[in-house]
Amino acid sequence: MNCQDVSNELIAYLDRRANSAERHDVEEHLAACADCRTRAEEFRKLWNVLDEMPVLEPSLGFNTRVRQSVAAKPRRNWFWWLVPQQRWAFSLALLLALSVWMARMPNTPTVATEDEDFNAIKDLGVLENYDVLTKFDALSELPQAPAAQPETPAEGSHTPDDNGGM
Repeated sequence: MNCQDVSNELIAYLDRRANSAERHDVEEHLAACADCRTRAEEFRKLWNVLDEMPVLEPSLGFNTRVRQSVAAKPRRNWFWWLVPQQRWAFSLALLLALSVWMARMPNTPTVATEDEDFNAIKDLGVLENYDVLTKFDALSELPQAPAAQPETPAEGSHTPDDNGGM
């Protein structure tokens, strides 16, 4: 018998409800296992303390009061299940509001217009050659434009910044 089995049988053993074979197995395990023996002793101490506590008896009219309070509670009618619970009522109202909102949303046409069809067909050739375009390195090999050099003004010519000596 292992510790888990003893843990399951310990209460029955301590209450003396276990049969003789089970009691014998638990006693053998308790003799060999210190942890289980300690746990059994703790249960015995707890039950000794509980046995020392006074037994509380209910008052004389306790049984009568309980029976009267049970009899005073109204019985459910046969149609109690038709009465909506608060959660059901809230869920139904939310579903109704969502349905009305969805019904009032503007309907967008799902059919493309002729202009959209034409624009899609116009670019079809480029889309068909997408693989060619992605592998096309000719644009990266274009020669660089020569850098623009500033022009020097000729002698005697007037620039807009020059006031002509005035």
